[in-house]
Amino acid sequence: MFYLPKGDVLMGHIAVISLLAGLATSLGALIVILLGKPNQKTLSVLFGLAAGIMLAVVVLDLLPSALEQGSFRQSAMGFSIGIIIMLLLDLILSHVYSPVKKTFHNKTHFLKMGYLVATGIALHDLPEGIAIAAGYSAHEHLGLTIAMAIGLHNIPEGMAMATPLTIGGVSPRRIFLLNVFVSFFTPAGAFIGLALLHISPSHIALLLAIAAGAMTFIVKNELLPESRRRHPNYSTLGGIIGFLFILFLSIIH
Repeated sequence: MFYLPKGDVLMGHIAVISLLAGLATSLGALIVILLGKPNQKTLSVLFGLAAGIMLAVVVLDLLPSALEQGSFRQSAMGFSIGIIIMLLLDLILSHVYSPVKKTFHNKTHFLKMGYLVATGIALHDLPEGIAIAAGYSAHEHLGLTIAMAIGLHNIPEGMAMATPLTIGGVSPRRIFLLNVFVSFFTPAGAFIGLALLHISPSHIALLLAIAAGAMTFIVKNELLPESRRRHPNYSTLGGIIGFLFILFLSIIH
């Protein structure tokens, strides 16, 4: 069933949940600022947890909702578009990162790395915000679930942004403010998605499928490799917990 509250109610819900999801990046940075860089096992569990949650959201919520709202052809096209968008973004960022990897491991190297990570996170947050808007417009609980999944995966991303900047000598205040700035790209993406839905509600199935494709790419190419590289067993544990958690939420709904 198409769920689209009108006016200020919709805008308020979208603004709050997308902003909270985005601000999870700042929480990750705050953890590094206050406690220092987390150990490898902790990062492995966090990345694995985010991967499990995102995969469950795709399989149990996003794709079924896309098929419910539109045709198989529309859903398949949207899923492919989501993967292609993230693939192009990944190729662009990889090209930008490559010169940095060749530099010496001094403060300049870590400063460049930190700011490039911030740029990458900001660009990733736009389609994630669109996913929240599309999910919320299909079913209220789906929007909340997607926002939670994105928020959880934003925590280690905030850590990844804060760590090289800390090593590079950037002040904690500046690191935190940068993370707050990046956090606003998620609600910005949500309002872009909302605008598309207001232009034509028929876009909802396509947007849901695009979100599913984008999140699948993030799980396969970013979260799982990062998680398993740090500790395969803790990665598996985090993934199972994350998937079962979303499965439990789906059952009670």
